[in-house]
Amino acid sequence: MTTPTGAVPSPHPRPFLLVQTRPEDDAAAAEVEAVERLGGYSEGRLRVLRLDRAVQQPAAADGLDWEAELADVAAVILPGSPFTGTDPEETKSPVQRAVEAELGRMLDVVRRRDLPFLGCCYGVGTLGRHAGGVVDNAHGESAAPVEVTLTDEGVADPLLAGVPRTFAAYVGHKEAMSALPPGAVLLAAGADCPVQMFRLGTRQYATQFHPELDQAGILERLEIYREHGYFAPGEYEPTVAGLAAVDPEHPRRILANFRTLFG
Repeated sequence: MTTPTGAVPSPHPRPFLLVQTRPEDDAAAAEVEAVERLGGYSEGRLRVLRLDRAVQQPAAADGLDWEAELADVAAVILPGSPFTGTDPEETKSPVQRAVEAELGRMLDVVRRRDLPFLGCCYGVGTLGRHAGGVVDNAHGESAAPVEVTLTDEGVADPLLAGVPRTFAAYVGHKEAMSALPPGAVLLAAGADCPVQMFRLGTRQYATQFHPELDQAGILERLEIYREHGYFAPGEYEPTVAGLAAVDPEHPRRILANFRTLFG
């Protein structure tokens, strides 16, 4: 049986590379499970790279070979991270500095080869900064469900097929885009964060909100990163109550659409 284009489907579809930067094993494992489940990725479709660990290996002293890492992948997914790129350099750990350097080299290859890329939360700043946008602390948001609105370009984008023009999504970030990179297309915006999603070209995307988190996932994440500044001191219980009041269903559609479009 052939596809509508006449191409014969491969019996061994190329994997999606999930690049993780979370040092916490419980958070990293939960992230893999959530991306697989919410995005409908079958067993074996995700190839996981724990970049925070890879940069500490002796073989990585001269940098990872991203041409080899990306040679046979269908696309790259970069989920959230406890790292904040706008932190002063002197406050960053050696692991964070190494991770940021490797992500820059990875994006060099991704953009040169025009590989499909989806960055979630941390991915906005990572892709946006790499492409020449402005990332700062002007539009940070505490952990909460927020209303996100698609632009006309977002409504027309195939990655957002099936997503309503206005929908709820989980956020929690200390930095955000203040100015888009040259040539970027704004796909979604919010009241307190004007860049909630953008696209570069036709195959590289980034969301400020979390398509890879459902209610159980964000509550678990909040507990793990309780002391990381994602809500005001003394606001843990009210933050949990606010998150528990909403379970956004539409953002996860992006993960499934990404799989369908580029798998």
